[in-house]
Amino acid sequence: MHSASHRNPVLLIHGIFINSAVFHRMSAYLTELGWEVHALDLPINDTALGLDRLAERVADYANNKFGRQRPIDIVGFSMGGLVSRYYVQRLGGIERVQRLIAISSPHNGTWMAHCLESLTTVQMRPGSAFLEDLNGDAGMLERLNFTSIWTDWDFIIVPASSSQMPVGKQVKVPVFAHPLMPWHPKTLEAVAEALRVPVKPHPPLVRTLERQKSLQGGSNI
Repeated sequence: MHSASHRNPVLLIHGIFINSAVFHRMSAYLTELGWEVHALDLPINDTALGLDRLAERVADYANNKFGRQRPIDIVGFSMGGLVSRYYVQRLGGIERVQRLIAISSPHNGTWMAHCLESLTTVQMRPGSAFLEDLNGDAGMLERLNFTSIWTDWDFIIVPASSSQMPVGKQVKVPVFAHPLMPWHPKTLEAVAEALRVPVKPHPPLVRTLERQKSLQGGSNI
């Protein structure tokens, strides 16, 4: 086993109407395997904040806890996966997050989000402006090691296939029901495996910009 000193710290981001206690077993499991594990409690009772504002809390925590340069890995459960993606894709997290693991996250929305009226749940509905915008450039997740872990028997992410993404690695686990996902041994094994994968080198920014220009027909705007 590699020494924990050669691994990134792991930040756990929970979902809606729960707190970091949902990661009790995962935190102990990963710590035993040698990772430095941290869990952030988001103000999830205030569902008027929106996923973008919650992502700002993740950015602030990461900067205050680890400094602005230290690489980190993130595991997001359910709504936490979308919050983590917003941090990576919109708030500069792409420059430091090397592995992003989403567990039962509604990347393409969930019909269960229609059960409540709040900014947070509206953003998680299929076809929402928030998801359309975030998925519009999901390809940038190819710059890091992105893994989506999901189950056919979720019942909160409806349809369950909404947790699948066209980028990264998709891992289906035989877990019955959404609440068991962060606790089940199969999920824990999948998370540890994803955290062990060697990181991708970030492509030079200038090369990325040149590719974007070529896709736009060589525009010099």
